[in-house]
Amino acid sequence: MNKVEFIELFAEQNKISVKLAEAIVNSILETMVEALAQHIRIEIRGFGSFKIKEYKSYEGRNPKTGENIKVKEKLVPFFKMSKICKNNLIKENV
Repeated sequence: MNKVEFIELFAEQNKISVKLAEAIVNSILETMVEALAQHIRIEIRGFGSFKIKEYKSYEGRNPKTGENIKVKEKLVPFFKMSKICKNNLIKENV
């Protein structure tokens, strides 16, 4: 499901206009991005948590040439699914 499909489904389920649903979804996503940019952990009970993981620089290897390269330090967004959400997915797939 992409963002447009999500917005349309959200609007339909909440009996609101697509325009209002889009504004709500965009506001939530922008707030989450701003929080993550400030390294603030986001926890949504029953769904999961988002945080930024920091990776230090390290020696890597170019898989094509085998040459050693230095990989720069980086920040990576990380999502961890809650146990409740994980259990619901397992039940639906059985």
